[in-house]
Amino acid sequence: MTESMKKEMLLSRRHFVAGAGAAAVTLSVLKPETVFGATANSKLEIGMIGCGGRGRWIADLFQKHGGYQVVAAADYFQDRVDAFGEKFGVPADRRYTGLACYKRLLEGKLDAVVIESPPCFHPEQAAAAVAAGRHVFLAKPIAVDVPGCHSIEESGRKASENKLCFLVDFQSRATAFYQEAVQRVHNGDIGLIVSGDVEYHTGRLGIQAPPGDQEARLKNWVFDIALSGDIITEQNIHALDVCTWILDQAPLKAIGRGGRKGRTDVGDCWDHFSVIYTFPNDVLMTFSSKQFGEGHDDILCRVYGVDGTIHTHYGGEVSIKGKKPYEGGQTPDIYEKGAVTNIATFHDSIQKGDFGNPTVSPSVRSNLTTIVGRTAAYTGKEVTWDEVVKSTERLDPKLQGLKD
Repeated sequence: MTESMKKEMLLSRRHFVAGAGAAAVTLSVLKPETVFGATANSKLEIGMIGCGGRGRWIADLFQKHGGYQVVAAADYFQDRVDAFGEKFGVPADRRYTGLACYKRLLEGKLDAVVIESPPCFHPEQAAAAVAAGRHVFLAKPIAVDVPGCHSIEESGRKASENKLCFLVDFQSRATAFYQEAVQRVHNGDIGLIVSGDVEYHTGRLGIQAPPGDQEARLKNWVFDIALSGDIITEQNIHALDVCTWILDQAPLKAIGRGGRKGRTDVGDCWDHFSVIYTFPNDVLMTFSSKQFGEGHDDILCRVYGVDGTIHTHYGGEVSIKGKKPYEGGQTPDIYEKGAVTNIATFHDSIQKGDFGNPTVSPSVRSNLTTIVGRTAAYTGKEVTWDEVVKSTERLDPKLQGLKD
């Protein structure tokens, strides 16, 4: 398992096809060596929503950039927000707790928010931030259900209308080897696409608290379907996002299976999924994921064309083999470098007044793709994109008993 993978473990159809495809061509990559130490007219004041492990980790990267200052912090848990505040110099009166902590944070002076909370909260928190006139830097996945995905799409649209930046932090899309390889596929370098494989195989995540009350459940949100969206949405989206990016399409339908067998001691998330997606032009993509055990770990998307094959491994090799080969290279530090590049792009977009927000549509498409696969596996039936994206079903986080 690569260090990138270890860090990741720890811490209507035409509309989406056209919108995501158009957005993809506008994404840009900054050279990693130029990212830190960037100058700016003034530092952007940011508030962190979600002060757990990844929140602290990414706040360090924002600080190292040099163009940001963390001035406020919000988390349900007092000990987490205090530890975060002490580390980043956030005064006690700008540390907020409880389920409504983000609302109180948004009442203060801020330029932008960084949302690193459990995914079930992302749509509401992002919408509130945009309504308050704040730029948004959002962790994946954007949502846990279809209504949440539509909410994020609407927030992205409103952000653009109101001259606000809204960036979704996918590291693969911010990595030069991925961008070049995918562009070559779009240029026809592997010929007619026939099929492919997508994998997200890792060991289990660490339990953050002994299973018990509601607060323990919140700490263990990665094991809870309603809080995380299940592993296919919360983690496996990395691989499925690359799949939809390469194909530049959303799937037409899916059929799948899965369950809980290798990791059953906490929560209700499944620990494995197997899904077959059918894309336009009869392109079949087989998807497999696991979150238990040892012996095989990889996050990959491999697409087969009649003239070549694109190989992408998160934290590993990205290349094309065939009639028009692309040597590409290794991506051992993609988890950090991708985030660093996104942080720089976010700052650059705000400074330049670039409010196109090209990451939103592709992120909605890939998030919905995970939900199509999840629905197929849960029901054991073939489901179509068109029927799933019309769903009004919300995953109930059942937050009763938690403080506001």
